[in-house]
Amino acid sequence: MSKLSSKAIIGLLSLAISAFAIRTTEFVIVGLLQTVAADLDISVTKAGTLISGYAAAIAIGAPIVTTMTGKLPKKGLLLTFMSVFILGNVLSGLSETYELLLISRIITAVAHGVFFAIAATVAAELVPKDKQASAISIMFTGLTVATIIGVPFGTFVGQAVGWRATFFSVAALGLIGLAANLWAVDRMKRSDESPTLGDVGRLISNPRILLALLMTAFGFGGTFALFTYLSPILEEVSGFTEGAVSWMLLLYGTAVAIGNIVGGKVSNSHPVKALRFVFFIQIFVLLLQFVLLPNQALSYLSVFILGLFAFMLTPGVQSYILMLAEKLVPKAKDVASAMNISAFNVGIAGGSAIGGFVVETMNYLDTAWVGAIMVTIALLLAVINYRLDKKQQLF
Repeated sequence: MSKLSSKAIIGLLSLAISAFAIRTTEFVIVGLLQTVAADLDISVTKAGTLISGYAAAIAIGAPIVTTMTGKLPKKGLLLTFMSVFILGNVLSGLSETYELLLISRIITAVAHGVFFAIAATVAAELVPKDKQASAISIMFTGLTVATIIGVPFGTFVGQAVGWRATFFSVAALGLIGLAANLWAVDRMKRSDESPTLGDVGRLISNPRILLALLMTAFGFGGTFALFTYLSPILEEVSGFTEGAVSWMLLLYGTAVAIGNIVGGKVSNSHPVKALRFVFFIQIFVLLLQFVLLPNQALSYLSVFILGLFAFMLTPGVQSYILMLAEKLVPKAKDVASAMNISAFNVGIAGGSAIGGFVVETMNYLDTAWVGAIMVTIALLLAVINYRLDKKQQLF
């Protein structure tokens, strides 16, 4: 198996920097809902649409815009949409009304979705085929670590200085990512053929693509059913103080980064083959939380293994959809990548919503078994996908 070149690693790290900025802006609003609601004189529920609206904009806008820009050079697209992302965050920081803030979030979300759809294919093209999952995992490390480090830090800035300062800070991060991409990512040959609406229709109607997208959505949904409420669980169930929770989240983030890299390595040859084992272990880890989380001493182990396996599926599901699209609808590979980004967000939104319902009607720890059920569905879909791959001799 060939090694990644220094040039490829630098290019992938530049994409990871951008991923860090993008994921931070997506979820930082979670910790600032009450602050934003009070400042704009709206209800917290209405402020919540700044999160659901963002996810909807990614799910709907990313595949459409990716299709429309399919013939343009990939490096130029990366730089363009990173610039739009920066401007969207600046507009968020300047917003004085809910309506303007929502519009700025939608603009930012579409840029987010298209950037990741293209960045995943760029990451795969920077390396040999037997290293594609590893390449994607390096890029997505920036995204997953931002969930743990960038979001809490952005929340701290927003609470200390004002929520607008958070968006200006993310815009500054975006500038760093833009500069890194400009310097580190080489120009790539533009696509000879761009996807047509017919190709997109074939993607949407292809049962194999749909099975892969559902696998992504349920896998992430199971993770976020519990993860969304990890902080209150650590305080209310495990008995940690508010200050200690920050250190526990740092431990979680470290484990996430390790798990993401491991997930890329084990998924290089045939992603869905490895995903069967990743999902199985994830189910076991979620159910184990009934024993570990109520015991403060064991909670350190609990948080580490949760982080280790929570996002290990990321490189596998993303590289799998690219491999599948290349076999089934090769002209629409970028659009397939965008649709998988949409599936991420459907899973995140759905898992968080289901977790919220569980917390309101049952107990915090019940999010673990509910999440395990969702991941079980993802496991069954992985088994079906693997058997169909062998039957159709796709890989």
